[in-house]
Amino acid sequence: MRIGIIVNDVFEERFGYTTTQLAMVAVRHDHEVWYIDVGDMALRPDDHVHAHAVRVPQRSHRKRRPFLEEVWETARNHREEIALRDLDVLLPRNDPSLDVFTRPWARTAAIDFGRLAVRDGVIVLNDPDGLALGLNKLYLEYFPEDVRPRTLVTRDKSEIKDFIADQGGYAVLKPLAGSGGRNVFLVRPHDTPNVNQMIEAVSRDGYCIAQEYLPDAIHGDTRLFLLNGRPFVVKGHHAAIHRQRRTGDADIRSNLTAGGIARPAQVSDAMLALAEKMRPRLERDGIFFAGLDIVGDRVMEVNVQSPGGLIGAEDFEGINFSAAILEAIERKIAWRKAHPQTPNRELATLEAAPD
Repeated sequence: MRIGIIVNDVFEERFGYTTTQLAMVAVRHDHEVWYIDVGDMALRPDDHVHAHAVRVPQRSHRKRRPFLEEVWETARNHREEIALRDLDVLLPRNDPSLDVFTRPWARTAAIDFGRLAVRDGVIVLNDPDGLALGLNKLYLEYFPEDVRPRTLVTRDKSEIKDFIADQGGYAVLKPLAGSGGRNVFLVRPHDTPNVNQMIEAVSRDGYCIAQEYLPDAIHGDTRLFLLNGRPFVVKGHHAAIHRQRRTGDADIRSNLTAGGIARPAQVSDAMLALAEKMRPRLERDGIFFAGLDIVGDRVMEVNVQSPGGLIGAEDFEGINFSAAILEAIERKIAWRKAHPQTPNRELATLEAAPD
């Protein structure tokens, strides 16, 4: 396979990223891989999208550090121009929320150019239109009401305070367009004197989400990975991690980028039932790979842009989930060759092999 991976900036990639693992395993399986910075694409007069890309050296690595260091070395010395139409698959793995303030134009670049790549017959996963819907946390509101916590989205300070009061003085405040646990606050009854400051801090980023506080959140959350719209299972093992704070840490954010730690997950029937309720919409939107953040009997967030944490699931379960993702993509390529008219959005969650 010829795989293009869109990232925010190749030099900002890290050893522990799911993207790094996917790229390393792909090369180890003799696939060709290019990293594409989100700012290095262009629509040329030939009506096709081109990119200045970093070709990953065709060397087999077992460790992510030397792999990524070699990618960085290549990026410093040489980038080559590629036409996206020559790829088999394009994987937008950039995090748009990181560019909200410094490079607002970059938030939708992978989506916009991804749509043009789809037009040229390239398989784009996740589907660009689905990614557009998932650009902020409002995407969760497209799913059944009984899977999500009670939520208010507004910039009106008095509405937020009324919502908190209706919830008995407890609520979670976070920015609509954020990720990684940035500017997330737990409001408790004794925090009343500080509520205004919390609301102002969140509202500086745009709209504010005020969300029902679920007491089970004190124990962390479970990120359940989905592939083709369904729970990602290999040899009876679920791709999932439990994220929690260290003992004695009062911070409610379980995000690994905000200091949370990963533990093995116990995937319950209730979690699988939640995933099944989410499936029809995810299939409709062409979401190939996603992560559900689950607390108790509710989905707190659905991550479709660049869900991370898969390395932890691989370590805990002893399963090469990355290889399984690549195998799923190979089946889609085979299907596309046999059924070239299959729309990208439909193909994104299709599991069947060609006739």
